[in-house]
Amino acid sequence: MRKINRWLMVCVCALFSLTGCYNTEPRESVLKIYNWADYIDEDMLAEFPRWYKEQTGEDIRIVYQTFDINEIMLTKIERGHEDFDVVCPSEYIIERMLRKGLLLPIDTVFGKTPNYLHNESPYIREQLDKLSWSGHRASDYAIGYMWGTAGILFNTDHVPAEDARTWASLWNLKYENKILMKESYRDAYGTALIYANAEDLKKGKVTVEELMNNYSQASIDTVEKYLKAMKPLIAGWEADFGKEMMTKGKAWLNMTWSGDAVWAIEEAEGVGIHLDYEVPVEGSNVWYDGWVIPKYARNKKAASYFINYLCRPDVALRNMDACGYVSAVATPEILEAKIDTTLSYFADLSYFFGPAADSIQIDKVQYPDRTVVERCAMIRDSGDKTELVLEMWSRVKGDNLGVGVVIVILVSAGIMVVFTVYRKLQRYQHEKAQYRRRNHQRKK
Repeated sequence: MRKINRWLMVCVCALFSLTGCYNTEPRESVLKIYNWADYIDEDMLAEFPRWYKEQTGEDIRIVYQTFDINEIMLTKIERGHEDFDVVCPSEYIIERMLRKGLLLPIDTVFGKTPNYLHNESPYIREQLDKLSWSGHRASDYAIGYMWGTAGILFNTDHVPAEDARTWASLWNLKYENKILMKESYRDAYGTALIYANAEDLKKGKVTVEELMNNYSQASIDTVEKYLKAMKPLIAGWEADFGKEMMTKGKAWLNMTWSGDAVWAIEEAEGVGIHLDYEVPVEGSNVWYDGWVIPKYARNKKAASYFINYLCRPDVALRNMDACGYVSAVATPEILEAKIDTTLSYFADLSYFFGPAADSIQIDKVQYPDRTVVERCAMIRDSGDKTELVLEMWSRVKGDNLGVGVVIVILVSAGIMVVFTVYRKLQRYQHEKAQYRRRNHQRKK
């Protein structure tokens, strides 16, 4: 009996070890991180446990997972009650999570560790605080990570800069089948509405912020009309492959994000493709991703330390180099590292780094000039209008397939019809021959 019990215990323990259910490791020794793919320096991530041990005397093990869509991340937390300790949503999801009571405040006391949270640019904090809700200040619940603009990446050998400086280029017939549109309903919505109201914007009758956050039925109908008019001209909707298509010269215009543009421009230089990036004169979206601690987190202490760690200037620089985007950290070390005296372009970055940064030689794609930022705005959560916007997006993506696709479908259908008729004719001839043979045998 003892042998049987021992054998059963071995089997049970083996089963637990395989399923991960039997785990004596205390949860406070684990930090569960949920982030966008390719959005952090992996070596820096691996170094965090050692740093955490130096600061707290405690061991920590990282469980790291990635997501591709904000809404998937939110669903896991809101409906699945996943116990991620720290996640990195975009601004409109931060707003939604705050309104739904899905966030915990970030600790700001770190013992002997400096409070690096103060390194966040006041500009970023001001923008995130626009998401505050019912007495809950957003900056108590979210710290900026990366930010940037939405604009047009273009091939300078085929598209003049004056064309790329307006959203009209995405509706320009001369670039038919050379345009890539971002497969993001929020960016597409704002782009179409800005283009449709370009004249009112120029006359000051409406602002970019008002337009991009107008979810009236009239605006939804306008967006649908303009996106359907654009669709026959584009080579496709892309979520991530657009920058590679641009570096290979297969597309000439790509509605994209500034960080992807930085990567593409550098990559294209090595293969003789000349790319550049513009934020259209009509205005655009300026977006912000930030770190938050979800309601169901089980290690708030380690999560707060991790967010603080990411605000170290050296760590921020490494993460910027790894992903191509711009850190929300605005310290002298960051500014010094990013100044490029070989450039002839000077940008006013006083809004981000402070008064001394009013004329800086720096990459204009990564760090937009004050005049660019002033014609951009943040897209807010569409709230209870989200379903209507998604229904419109579904109609745009689901019809008006384009001549090439329609031809393929018709040809395929024609081949199937011909093949079916041919098989039936074959069967008829076969049955007719059999009938003749049977009759011939009877007559014998």
